[in-house]
Amino acid sequence: MPETTRDPAPAVTRALRVLELLEQSGGAPLTLSDLARALGAAKSSTSNICAVLEDGGMIRRVEAGYRLGRRTAELGGAFAQEFNQIREFYGVVEADPVLRGEVVQVAMLDGEYSLYLARHEGRAHRLGTPLGSRLAAVTTGAGLAMLSRLDDDRIDETIARTEAPDLPSAEQIRAQIAETRERGWSVDPGRGLEGIWGVAVPLEPWRPTDPPLALGVALPAAEADEQTIERLGRAALGVATQLTNPFLRPAG
Repeated sequence: MPETTRDPAPAVTRALRVLELLEQSGGAPLTLSDLARALGAAKSSTSNICAVLEDGGMIRRVEAGYRLGRRTAELGGAFAQEFNQIREFYGVVEADPVLRGEVVQVAMLDGEYSLYLARHEGRAHRLGTPLGSRLAAVTTGAGLAMLSRLDDDRIDETIARTEAPDLPSAEQIRAQIAETRERGWSVDPGRGLEGIWGVAVPLEPWRPTDPPLALGVALPAAEADEQTIERLGRAALGVATQLTNPFLRPAG
């Protein structure tokens, strides 16, 4: 009879699951009954878990149930600040005459997803992807830029693992990556977010342990003409060079 794997810390596992459920709710509060049902646990046990998470600022109680708490944002910010590229990102983008007026973001490759870690707000109206969002990498400019630095076997694995509606074909994705490698920047024609195009470039790692990162610019589809895309792509390449470890930058 096969042995079942025993959870060494079921309370911790359930607490992490509560945070995951609230993250997946899209900002909508979940009631204690909602959480208990999803956990397959008694409401009394779920209440105890929520009380501890609430005391730690990880979740907060509102009239309609529970939402994520401020501590999760603080931890997310601390994680992003581990990367030198992000610590220098805001100042470098603000100093760039082209990108300072745009919505510019930094994402990392998390499995088959683009995870958005930093954001420069250069437009009065909201564009781009909210911080903390995870989108299928093959549908985003940032994702295509990061994938362009991987070998073809890893790209094929990522394509095979990706599950999302209205995905382009594997051949289309490979063609987009080939174009990215050739010109230096990727173009997302509104697949990641409807009506929003993206132009992105990969960022060089500062340390061998850095995950793949990319810098992306979001713009309305109505403004995404060939000239604008090239202007933003070249500006993004320039900023990416400034976000490279100074000891690894080319001389000149």
